[in-house]
Amino acid sequence: MISAELDAILVELDGHRDVRPPPLKPWKEAHARATEHLYSAFRDGVDVVELVHARAAFIDALLARAWRLHLPPDAAAALVAVGGYGRGELHPHSDVDVLILTTNDPQTLAEHIEPLVMFLWDIGLEIGHSTRSLTQCVAAARDDVTIATNLMESRHLAGEERLFREMLALTGPHHLWPSDAFFRAKLAEQRARHAAADESGQDLEPNIKNNPGGLRDIQMIGWVAKRHFGATRLSHLKTHGFLTEEEYQALKAGEHLLWEIRFALHMITDRHEDRLLFEHQRRLAELFGYGSDNPAVERFMQSYYRTVIELQRLNEMLLQLFHEAILLKNELGEPVRINRRFQARGNYLEVSNPAIFARSPLAMLELFLILQQHPQLEGVRANTIRAVRAHRHLIDARLRADIRARSLFMEILRQPAGVTHALRRMHRYGVLSRYLPAFRTITGLMQFDLFHLYTVDEHTLMVVRNVRRFTLSEHAGECRLCHELVTQIPKLELLYLAALFHDIAKGRGGDHSELGVVDARGFCVDHGLSPYDTELVAWLVRQHLLMSYTAQRKDIDDPAVITDFAARVGTIERLSYLYLLTVADMRGTNPELWNAWKSALLSRLYHRTREVLASGLDNPEDENARIQAVQDAARQLLESEGHADEAIRLCWINFSTEYFLQTPPEAVAWHTRLMLAAPDTRHRTQVHLRDDPERGCTEIFTLGPDRDDLFADTTALLDRLGLDILGARIDTTTEGLSINSYFVLEADGTPLTPERAHEVQLLLEKHLDEPAAKGRGIPGRLPRRLRAFDRETGIDFQQDQERRLTIMHLSTHDRPGLLSMVGAVLAEQGLRLHSARVSTEGEVARDWFTLSDRNDRPITDPQRLDRLREQLEIQLTAER
Repeated sequence: MISAELDAILVELDGHRDVRPPPLKPWKEAHARATEHLYSAFRDGVDVVELVHARAAFIDALLARAWRLHLPPDAAAALVAVGGYGRGELHPHSDVDVLILTTNDPQTLAEHIEPLVMFLWDIGLEIGHSTRSLTQCVAAARDDVTIATNLMESRHLAGEERLFREMLALTGPHHLWPSDAFFRAKLAEQRARHAAADESGQDLEPNIKNNPGGLRDIQMIGWVAKRHFGATRLSHLKTHGFLTEEEYQALKAGEHLLWEIRFALHMITDRHEDRLLFEHQRRLAELFGYGSDNPAVERFMQSYYRTVIELQRLNEMLLQLFHEAILLKNELGEPVRINRRFQARGNYLEVSNPAIFARSPLAMLELFLILQQHPQLEGVRANTIRAVRAHRHLIDARLRADIRARSLFMEILRQPAGVTHALRRMHRYGVLSRYLPAFRTITGLMQFDLFHLYTVDEHTLMVVRNVRRFTLSEHAGECRLCHELVTQIPKLELLYLAALFHDIAKGRGGDHSELGVVDARGFCVDHGLSPYDTELVAWLVRQHLLMSYTAQRKDIDDPAVITDFAARVGTIERLSYLYLLTVADMRGTNPELWNAWKSALLSRLYHRTREVLASGLDNPEDENARIQAVQDAARQLLESEGHADEAIRLCWINFSTEYFLQTPPEAVAWHTRLMLAAPDTRHRTQVHLRDDPERGCTEIFTLGPDRDDLFADTTALLDRLGLDILGARIDTTTEGLSINSYFVLEADGTPLTPERAHEVQLLLEKHLDEPAAKGRGIPGRLPRRLRAFDRETGIDFQQDQERRLTIMHLSTHDRPGLLSMVGAVLAEQGLRLHSARVSTEGEVARDWFTLSDRNDRPITDPQRLDRLREQLEIQLTAER
């Protein structure tokens, strides 16, 4: 049906076949009509395989007709389809890759070839072409395995077929790129491609062609099969014993889904697009019948991720099989016995008997333990991987209840090395989700946001990896405190278990922390852990978000916050476990969002809480004692530099209590030093910058006359400079002097260099004293990724009775200039800002602000709070 309708378009086009030069309009319309017809057929449910091949056949016919209209009949040349097009596969906007092959120097036909190529572009084809003589073609293929691969998949379209066949013979494995060299080169290509994707097919915006488990991985199998066996189809591998029927069907099913998604991507974007970008995921979910809300997108993407996971598994197994057949065929040697069930051959682990897993399914767990205990082994032989795949269904409830299986799993977690590799390999072979059925639910589960960079299963294994890295001295520089503490906790395997179970209940609805406790506690009891260890793991799963929430959403300079957190933690041992799990979790959620500021926040919270726990919860830190300690330490620094005690006292008398609670001694000394040395600052703002190692950032200190919109202007300028504002402390002395601190990092998460700090200082000093700072009110363009999400604004208020302040919690769509917008509204409402803390989770900004009226009283009038909420919502909605 499809072919018949496309043929009708060609017949109509043939009415212009004798017109030279060929008119563009009918050719262009024919191509556009054919494309639209294919789109319509796809929407009507026609199989994508038929559509992809039909498009290739239609383009074949177009090119053959165009060739005859542009090349003389006796031209010593051939038109050849190469690459994916050479396979007869063409998606709507895929490149139409062709080779114009000539007998002699291509320049002799340039007057015909150049108009042909221009014509093809003009009618709407995305032509990728090369023009080479036969000699040039062979030389290029010899030098570049990618060119050799493209030629291997070529098809004759028009011109001299004899020339095409000669090219095939001269570029075949008997003349260049024999199968062993070809396999090594293509394997290196794949490894480089996978490394560029961080070895994961499960990132948020995957490339369905190039990511691990993508179409290239399927093509890789076909390329090697064709070069080594001369197989023109994947199905031919079955006759060579390299592919079972089940594996072949899994490969074809995976390819089919990826083809459907790729065809749809080209259709909805009307361009060549292989990336599942956020803005496309929702449209695709709706197109494929999942719906358009966030859960629908997540279900659609989980289907995709599970497919590529299975394709990765098949790719690994088959390439290992090729590796043995092509590269190791004479090098494996005799087997070396390990035990009754396993042996090593050529540094690869294999079963001693093909039926071992059928007789003893426990050996499927033992395999991973043996790999840990024999680090000289490079991997697992393909026949053994295949045997695991064939028998993993035997890991059932009965086996999971076997004390021997439980002992083996715990032994894997207790090994001194190889824990991460063991769990990752278990996941790749499909064993982990058989032994932990709850892991199946989170496999391929994504969260449609910018905060969670990986699927839940990938994130979980990343957290395990991070825990393991804490133990390695070569990675100690990543987190010194983590490296120190991980050697002090009594049982590392408990931390591994908390990492495995902390997100195990995501995707079920409800509180995943509470639901995960049930799974974790059940596992620990079943696996013979003591009641004490069981409750520690369960507590870590329940509270795994507590420390990151406290550090980022609360004022950890407030002694009451520290005391409350310490009471919830209870012991130093739990604190250490929780700190390690929190760092591993945050770094494994989105490494792009981890920075020195967050590291310093957690470290400060850990140390301050440890001090409270060490002194006892019955002896909470006294606020006055804390202030006195800060002042004593700062005074000692200042007096050592020659500053008089009376001058220091007179300077500090203007400072608020909040200032000394929130500012470390080194910063107090720095601020005081600047104020004592400053000339009259009542009419001019001074700006100073310093590295703040305790907070892991750069502090910008502004000193000058106070005004209502100073915060809005300053943050607008900082945003214009491309700085990431992490927090702010706003103080006004009794003399009306504004002493504000802004804590910033560069966009890449690093502190400012001296040169950059000087640039920032000059710009702020130039513009802050102007009536309206330049840049305010001109929000930057919303980045592409953020535009794909729609997040509602939420504003809540809380009264801090002790500090006589109002705390405003703001949750909204992150965007450039957000803090400046908030600051402008606060100024318009006649409110005073005392501090701000910024926390960004992907596309969502979760910020909090401490406020008062201009008389330093909390804002308790409900109507005033409602007006503030209303004005903020209006402003934030208007700037979307």
